[in-house]
Amino acid sequence: MLSWRWRWAALPWFSCTALPIIGTLAETCSARVFSLRSNVLKTRVGDNWCQNHLADIHVYQLLERVDADLTQETRSKGCLLCGDKLHRSDYARKPRGGPQWDLRFSLCCAKEGCRRRHTPPSVRFMGRRVYAGFVVVLVSAMIHGLKPERVKLLREALRIDRRTLERWRRWWLGIFIESSFWREARARFMPPLCLKTIPLSLCLSFEVERRDRLLDLLKFLAPITTPSAWKALVM
Repeated sequence: MLSWRWRWAALPWFSCTALPIIGTLAETCSARVFSLRSNVLKTRVGDNWCQNHLADIHVYQLLERVDADLTQETRSKGCLLCGDKLHRSDYARKPRGGPQWDLRFSLCCAKEGCRRRHTPPSVRFMGRRVYAGFVVVLVSAMIHGLKPERVKLLREALRIDRRTLERWRRWWLGIFIESSFWREARARFMPPLCLKTIPLSLCLSFEVERRDRLLDLLKFLAPITTPSAWKALVM
């Protein structure tokens, strides 16, 4: 069974402007986040794919299933230190901006005297960031090209502190593009991406208006979400 819980017992499929809003998003966003679609949530290319994904129940379900698959894949390899079996050893998380994903899937070596923790890559979390990983990606992309007053409306609607948005921006334009991960991965993109607008240029390259392409982007970023990789990529 999926570990996330909804605030409402049952929610039918709904449009971007429908309410109630799901999960933790209902706690952190007012109805304005969906009523501002023509003023705030459109990117400069005229799309509103970001708000579609933020309000899409199926995105939340899909991301948790993918994380479960990544965990099983890591478990099948056994302990990287001693080769013994790995047991589930999840730990608590309470990310903002998405459903109540209470647990980060993790594993621990079964061998006494080893017990090494193995935390798999994730498409839901970015290291120990307070906000859900896909929220960090999508919102960071959205703010490129928006006028200051529109950024302010977006920030207030999502209740994200101005300093948090600025920290995300510095991370993408500094630590991320200078990381060994990006130096190795950037050759995949032809023509080269505009580094000044990352992660918007990443989103556009992956064509994330489609749900499956958003998943592809999050899988692409998954290697940097493990604790060992995150030490070099702290926001």
